[in-house]
Amino acid sequence: QVRMVESGGGLVQPGGSLRLSCAASGNIFSLNPVGWYRQAPGKQRDMVAGISSAGITNYADSVKGRFTISRDNTKNTVYLQMNSLKPEDTAVYYCYLRSTTKNYWGQGTQVTVSS
Repeated sequence: QVRMVESGGGLVQPGGSLRLSCAASGNIFSLNPVGWYRQAPGKQRDMVAGISSAGITNYADSVKGRFTISRDNTKNTVYLQMNSLKPEDTAVYYCYLRSTTKNYWGQGTQVTVSS
């Protein structure tokens, strides 16, 4: 069983920055793609960014140029650096690990962008 635990959310003003972290238990982290989704109130959960086991990244168009995803396989951790934050980035952010047999999710961390 893999447990994913996010941290780093909070309240930030428009234009500010936050860095989210997600630590995974177990020993399959380095072998699998990981990433982040987000869900705003009343909306579906949408992909934000992903990174493959080889380090190839992909981003939603809405965050390209502002967000950067990275991973540290020695720490079983995936990061999301969020810059130039906008009110529309407000959401609960969930990390995931996608294995060949199952998707694992964190519990979510709230990000609120407001003045």
